[in-house]
Amino acid sequence: MTAPVVWLGGGLVAADEARLDPTDRGLTLGDGLYETLRARAGRPERAAAHFARLARGAAVLGIPLPVDEGALVAALVATLAANGLVDGALRVTLTRGPGPRGIEPPGSPRPTLLVTASPIAPQAAPARVVVAACTRRNERSPVSRVKAIGALDAVLARREALDRGADDAILLGVGGQVAEATVANVFACLDGALVTPPVEDGALPGVARAAILDLGAATEARLSPEDLAGASEVFLSNSLGLRAVASIDGRPVGRGVEGPIVRAIRARLFPP
Repeated sequence: MTAPVVWLGGGLVAADEARLDPTDRGLTLGDGLYETLRARAGRPERAAAHFARLARGAAVLGIPLPVDEGALVAALVATLAANGLVDGALRVTLTRGPGPRGIEPPGSPRPTLLVTASPIAPQAAPARVVVAACTRRNERSPVSRVKAIGALDAVLARREALDRGADDAILLGVGGQVAEATVANVFACLDGALVTPPVEDGALPGVARAAILDLGAATEARLSPEDLAGASEVFLSNSLGLRAVASIDGRPVGRGVEGPIVRAIRARLFPP
């Protein structure tokens, strides 16, 4: 088995030799962003969309990008190959880099860029989901629109789900509307129409979500927990795939099995 290799500091390095500055603000303050990409046949999928989102998030946080799109894709491809993978999951982590003690950002940041690669997990069974009670997603914050590494609300919600015997949790926004799941966007089929919460309601602008909207397969609309309870299908989407929802708070969604809509969209976005 190939020993893990990462991209750090502008080149490949063995994972067990990789070192971060202990003052890196990603470590001390969660001051950074990440992207997760799926790779197929040695190439990252939807790389342009991921880079565009990373660039938008970096602009919001004021973190200079240390690479352009071409250099990032080259790093992704090199990391995938160095780990002996053709298909896999790639993660890009961008932080503001090292800084002095305190919350004020350094005037001349030296960003850290880390790329890791791992095998793709097998397709998961339909998820048992709960609506998180322990926390909510603040759709009024600009952070809700970027893929920030400080995902503590999602961590708390996933922990609650596991404690309640479920696989995942759906987070509501401040106004009580459906926002997203812990690491995925939410889609629901209501009266034959597929809908997903708008970004304004706390949904992360997901890359897979955008691809589904671009297919014309869904539209944006506000969803309530009651809407989900009456849906014929609910599924979760992220860049690694789609996962049907079998139940919410112990009540089955539709027939409690994966439905035809999620299967059809998966076949188009993530062909075998």
